[in-house]
Amino acid sequence: MLLLALETIDLNGAESLYSLSDKLELNEFLPNKVTIWKLRNNNPLRNSFNNNNIKLEEFEALIKVTAEMSKFLYPFIRQILQSRDDYIKNPKSWDEFKNRYIELISERFNTNSMKVKRLLNPSSNDDVFTKIILTLALCISDDGYLKLRATLLNS
Repeated sequence: MLLLALETIDLNGAESLYSLSDKLELNEFLPNKVTIWKLRNNNPLRNSFNNNNIKLEEFEALIKVTAEMSKFLYPFIRQILQSRDDYIKNPKSWDEFKNRYIELISERFNTNSMKVKRLLNPSSNDDVFTKIILTLALCISDDGYLKLRATLLNS
């Protein structure tokens, strides 16, 4: 869900994820876009779900890429959060994020799943989407990778 949120913010997200993995020298674990795509398909909510075990090194690499991309996109993440906090005066960024996120979820996730239906329901998805954006915002510090890793392992 976090990688999809980053892809929602960065319209060229898939390419950015691969470029970042190369920049972070994670080629051993994320050698190409197809590998990243296959790892992302381990999410049981996705249409193209594959039940493969992710190796710890691959998991760590995805966390590093997520944290680094969050740092890069932080101005946009902050803008979305500000729009969410001051929705009456400034709904545009939050609405754009939400609409695009819902669009990507509809395209890539199994819409027959009850969990996905809840994500697509505008009356119940604000809290989940806010938590996802806040999680990405926590990644921007120097130890953002460690914070994200701890958050994901404790969920």
